[in-house]
Amino acid sequence: MVVLATKLYVGGDARDRALDSLGSLVGNEIDDLDVSWDLGVRHDDFPSVTIEGDDAVAARNALRAEWGEIPGSLDDGEEYVGILEEWDEDGIVLDAGERVRIPADELGLGPGAPGQIRQRFGLVQHLPMRFVAGDTLRLSDAEQDRLYEWTRGAGRVNVNSATRAEVRATVNRAGHAQDIVTVERLGLLEQSIVCREGTDPPGLLADIGEYLPAELLAVVP
Repeated sequence: MVVLATKLYVGGDARDRALDSLGSLVGNEIDDLDVSWDLGVRHDDFPSVTIEGDDAVAARNALRAEWGEIPGSLDDGEEYVGILEEWDEDGIVLDAGERVRIPADELGLGPGAPGQIRQRFGLVQHLPMRFVAGDTLRLSDAEQDRLYEWTRGAGRVNVNSATRAEVRATVNRAGHAQDIVTVERLGLLEQSIVCREGTDPPGLLADIGEYLPAELLAVVP
C-alpha cells in the first residue's frame, strides 16, 4: 500500500469529484502495468492505494515518484513530503502522518516571519512540501529551489481546495485563458496558475477570485 502525500480535506460533492479525479490520475500513472489496485481514504484524509499484481513494485514506485509518500516513521537525514497545516511566529507545521514543526530559521527562504514568507512564496494551506528529518527539521534544498523558482519569471497564482480541471475552467470563465501558460498541479487540490509575460498576478487573482471559493495567493516576481 502507498499512502499518497496529498489530502482530501473537502467534503460533500467536492470530495466526490476530487476522489474521482484522483482515481483518474492514479489510473493514468499505473494502468499500463500488470496490476489491480484499489483507492481508499484514511481517517486522516490521506488517500491510500492498495496494489497487487506482477508489476506491483513498479506501480508503487511510480506513485511515490509522482505524489510522494506519507511514511510510517521518519529517519534522520531522509527527505519526506508533508502537507502545510499551519504557521506561527516560530515556524511552520507540516502533516507527514504526524505533526512536524520546521523552525523559522530552518526554512531557508530569506528574511521575514513565517507568515510573511508564506505570502511572498504563495504557500497556500495544504501545499505538499519536502523536508529533511532530524533532531532539527528543515526544508529540503530541492524545496527551497522550487519556491525560489516561483519568484522568477512572470509570476503565479497559487490555489487550494480545487482540482486542476476546476481551476482551468475558472480561468477560462473569467476570460483569462490567453493570459496563462498552464495550470501546474502541486497536489490533488493545490494548483499553480503560471502567468504569461505581461500578466499581473494580483490582477488575475482579483478577477478569478469571485468564481473560485478557495485560498488564492499571488507570487509576484
